[in-house]
Amino acid sequence: MLRSHTKVAWRNLLKNKTFSLINIAGLSIGMAVTMLIGLWLYDELTFSKNHEHYNRIVAIKQNQTFNGVTGTQNAVPYLLGDEIRDKYGSDFKYISMASWPYEHLLKYNNQGIFKTGNYFEPDFPEMLSLHMLKGTRAGLKDPHSILLSASAAKALFGNIEPLDQLIKLDGGTDVKVTGVYEDLPYNSAFHDLAFMAPWELMLTTETWIREMENPWRSNFTQAYAQLADNADLEKVSAKIKDVKLRKVRAQDAAFKPEIFLQPMSEWHLYNDWKDGKNIGGRIQFVWLFSIIGAFVLLLACINFMNLSTARSEKRAKEVGIRKAIGSIRGQLVTQFLSESLIIALIALMLALVLVQVSLPAFNDMADKRVNIPFNNPLFWLAALGITLFTGLLAGSYPALYLSSFEPVKVLKGTFRAGRSAAIPRKMMVVVQFAVSVILIIGTVVVFKQIKFAQSRPIAYSREGLISIPVRNEALAKNYEPIRQELIASGAITDMTFSSGSTTEINAVNNGYTWKGMLPGTQGNFNAVTVSHDYGKTINWQIADGRDFSRTFASDSTAMILNESAAKFMGFKNPVGEIVKVDGKPFTVIGVIKDMVMESPYRPVFRTVFTLDYNTKENLTARLNPAKQTSAALVQVEEVLKKYNPGVPFLYHFVDNVYADKFDAERRIGKLSSFFAVLAIFISCLGLFGMASFMAEQRMKEVGVRKVMGATVFNLWRLMTKDFVQLVLIALLIAVPVAYYFMNDWLKNFQYRTDISLWLILSTCGGALLIALLTVSYQSIKAALMNPVKSLRSE
Repeated sequence: MLRSHTKVAWRNLLKNKTFSLINIAGLSIGMAVTMLIGLWLYDELTFSKNHEHYNRIVAIKQNQTFNGVTGTQNAVPYLLGDEIRDKYGSDFKYISMASWPYEHLLKYNNQGIFKTGNYFEPDFPEMLSLHMLKGTRAGLKDPHSILLSASAAKALFGNIEPLDQLIKLDGGTDVKVTGVYEDLPYNSAFHDLAFMAPWELMLTTETWIREMENPWRSNFTQAYAQLADNADLEKVSAKIKDVKLRKVRAQDAAFKPEIFLQPMSEWHLYNDWKDGKNIGGRIQFVWLFSIIGAFVLLLACINFMNLSTARSEKRAKEVGIRKAIGSIRGQLVTQFLSESLIIALIALMLALVLVQVSLPAFNDMADKRVNIPFNNPLFWLAALGITLFTGLLAGSYPALYLSSFEPVKVLKGTFRAGRSAAIPRKMMVVVQFAVSVILIIGTVVVFKQIKFAQSRPIAYSREGLISIPVRNEALAKNYEPIRQELIASGAITDMTFSSGSTTEINAVNNGYTWKGMLPGTQGNFNAVTVSHDYGKTINWQIADGRDFSRTFASDSTAMILNESAAKFMGFKNPVGEIVKVDGKPFTVIGVIKDMVMESPYRPVFRTVFTLDYNTKENLTARLNPAKQTSAALVQVEEVLKKYNPGVPFLYHFVDNVYADKFDAERRIGKLSSFFAVLAIFISCLGLFGMASFMAEQRMKEVGVRKVMGATVFNLWRLMTKDFVQLVLIALLIAVPVAYYFMNDWLKNFQYRTDISLWLILSTCGGALLIALLTVSYQSIKAALMNPVKSLRSE
C-alpha cells in the first residue's frame, strides 16, 4: 500500500510540474528560514552554557536611587568582594572581583599586540571551569602572573613554548605566563577574553585605588560569584542586600544602595532594567524571531493548501473512481498525506542546501558563528520532526477536503466546488499578505528609528577624528613632543588626552555640591578629565563662557558643564558659579551644548569636564583634511613608534565607533528585512500559482470575452480584481496590528521617531504593487492568448 501511495504521489508531482515546483520552492524556503531561526534561537538560549557551573554562577549588581529614579548597574566598589567573603562566605563557593574589559598591550621581546583582557581574583578561572591546555587554573595566585587564551598565546609567541615566559603588561610590569586556556566559545559572555591578569597586580600598579578617600563611594569594578551547592539564590540575594549600605557614609546612604545577584542564565537575554527591575532584553527578540519562523513556515503551508484545494476539480474524478471501487476515506486521506510528506521531504533536502549556502552571510548579518550540526542526532530528529509537522499541516486540509467528495456527483459530472469552497483559500491569502506586510512595516520602522538616531545632532565633529587607547607610560610621558611633532608634520590639526573617548563615559561621580542646591538633591554627574586641547580637537560647541586655555593658570580648578548639567543645577548664569567636588571648589568657566557620548537613543546625561594631565587613558587626534587619510595615518604611526618602539599602532575612527552603537538594532533590522523579503516572496509564489490556476480555469471565458470585443486591459482588470481585493483586506488587518506592536517597541527609546502616514502608505502601496505584478503576468498572458485555441473544442 505504501509503495502504491508513493508511486501515485510521484506521478502526480511529475504530471503537475509547475504546481509541484511552486509547492516545493515555497516549503523549502519556509523550512530554510525556520532552520536558520532555529539555529539562531539555539545559540541565544545556550549562551554561556559551556561553563560547567552555569546554573550557580551569578553577577553581583547594585541598584542606586538618585532623585527618585532607581538605576541598575554592574559597577560596584572594589572592596565589596572582601566584605561579602568575610560576612557571608558560607553562601558562596567562589567570589571574584573583576576590572572592566579593555584592550591592553602585551609585549614579548620588544614586539607587542593589543588584546582584550581583565584583572580577576584567583577564583575566577575555577569558577568558569576553564579548559586549560597548559598550566593550571590556579595560575592567578601568583600576583605577577598571567593566563593567556590559546589564540593570544599563538599570536604573541608563535611556536615558542609560552609557559613561564615573561611578558610586559601595558609596557610596564613583567608578568609570567602560568597557563594557556582554550578560547571560549563565541556565544559566551567572556568570548573575547584573551587574557586574565591577577587582581592584586591591578591594586599594586594603580596607586590611585589605594589613595581613594572613600572607596565605598566609587563604583569602578565588577563582581562575580559561584553560589555554594546548597545555597538558594533569592535567599542569598536578600541577605547581602544592605552590605554596601552599612559601609557608606550618612550622605551617601541617601542613594539607597542595594546589592543583589543576577544568575548567569539571565545575563544575555534579560539585560534591560528600569526603576531597579528587570524588564527583559534580548528575550524579546527570541520571542519575535520564534513567531516570525512559525509564520513563515505557515505561509509556505498555506501555499500548499491553497494550490491543492484550488485544483480539487482536477482530482475529483480520481476520488470518485477510487471510492466507487471500494476505497474508504481513510485510504484517500493517507494517499494525499503521502503526497504532501514526499513534497516536504524533497523540500527538506533543498532547505538544507539553502541553509548551508546562506550561513556565511547569515552569520555575518546576525553576528553569530552557527553551523548546521550534521553530527548531532537531535538536529536530525528536530529536522525530521519539522518535516513531518509541515507535511501533515500542509496536507491535512487538502486531504480532508478532497477525500470528502461524493462519488455519485463526481462521476455524473454534476460536481462543482462552488463559491463557498473558495472562501478558505481567500482567507489564507489574506493571512499570508497580512503577515508579510506586518513584517515589512516592522522592518521599515526599525531602520527609520536607526536613521533618526543617526541624524541626531551630537554637538561635536566626528569626521577625521581617531581614538588611540593609551596603555603604557611612554605615550603619556611624551604627550607634548608627540603632539607638536604630529602637528608640525601636517598629519593632524590637533590632539588631546582624556580619561576616555568621545563615545563613552568611564566615570560617574556623585560628590558634587553647589550654591542653591535643593535639599534632597543628589548630584551625580558623568565626570570627564581632559587636556587643554580637548575642545579644539573635537570641535565641541560653546554655548556660554569660554574653553580651557593655557593662558589661565586658574583653569587647573576650572570646570566646564554641558547644558544638561547647568540646567540640573538650576544656574541662570552658570559662568562664574562655584561647584564643589568632594569639598574642593571649581569655578564654572563655560557651558557646552549637550554632546552625545553614550546611547544615541537616550537624553544626554549631565556631564562635567575638568583638567587633569595625570589621567591619560585615551589619545584623540583629528587628521588633517588636506592630507590623504592613509598618508596621515602612516605619519601618525611613525611618530608614535618613534617614542614607543615595538608597540603596534592601534586606533579607531570615532565615526565607526559611534556607528557601532546602532549595531544591535541594525542587525535586528537586517534579519527582519531578510525574513520579510522571504515571507513576501513565499506569498507571491502562492499568488502566482493561484493566478496560473485561475487563468487556466477561465481560459474559455477569456476567449469568449475577446471574441465579444473585450480589450486586454478589460481582461487584466477582470482577472486581477479578486486578488487586489484580498490584498486590500490584508492591508486593513496588517496596518493596525503592525502599528500597535511597533509603537510599543518604540516606547523602549526615549529619543525615538514616529510611525508616519507616508510610511504606512508607501509600505502598503509597495505590497499592493508586488501583488499586482505577480498576478499580472498570468493575467496578461491569458488575455493575449488567441481565442481560437481556447474555443476550438466548443
